[in-house]
Amino acid sequence: MSTYISLSYLDLVGASVFLILNAVCSFALKLGLERQLLFSALRMIVQLLMVGLVLKAVFAASSALLTLLIAVIMITFAGREIRARQERRLTGIWGYGLGATAMMFAGTIVTVCVLVLQIEPQPWWTPQIALPLFGMVLGNTMTGVSLGLDTLHTTVYRERAAIEAQLLLGRTRWEAILPCARRSLRSGFTPIINAMAATGVVSLPGMMTGQILSGVDPQEAVKYQILIMFMIAGATGLGVLGAVFGSVWRLTDHRHRVRLDRMV
Repeated sequence: MSTYISLSYLDLVGASVFLILNAVCSFALKLGLERQLLFSALRMIVQLLMVGLVLKAVFAASSALLTLLIAVIMITFAGREIRARQERRLTGIWGYGLGATAMMFAGTIVTVCVLVLQIEPQPWWTPQIALPLFGMVLGNTMTGVSLGLDTLHTTVYRERAAIEAQLLLGRTRWEAILPCARRSLRSGFTPIINAMAATGVVSLPGMMTGQILSGVDPQEAVKYQILIMFMIAGATGLGVLGAVFGSVWRLTDHRHRVRLDRMV
């Protein structure tokens, strides 16, 4: 028996009362966050309403080209977010392209493999299935990649003297910068490790909750959620590894020098 419950816009207005309460508290305590809270909420509403309309049209068309176009748009915006979240970033196209490329390859490989080998929809690129899965993988990979790159660039800049001292002692560029890379990889892996550790005990993830609310058997919802967590963990790991080591390669050269001039 389905337990799906339809929500009205009045229900959404009622739920927003708690957000407004937070804004009021921010104003009363002079935190200066009320504008950000309200602006972010309005931006979220507009974005989701637009996405809902677009996805409805894409699902109805069931076109491989439209599905690919939406995926490319998602990657473009995610790459922009990765760049914006870095305090120090690579100059030129590298500042945008490195993180976006690592995220794109990792997310695409993992999503396509799961669609073709595990879920097996017909056709495999069915937008109702491919786009939500790709979005979840992309969003989490974006977080890991942005944290990894931000940590690497900040650490390399802060410890540039120690790295150059290692190079003067005869270390290769990879050996000298390895401690910074390890710290960056840990930073990028931490969110997904914490998410997997807390899933099921502390929190019920959004996809699993949505399936249960729509009437899916909890055991079946659990299987899908485990699959999603494996996808996210795999894509995040590949994305962080690719982005961090790609950035290490860019921040050094074949003469084993640190190239901070390539970083803003």
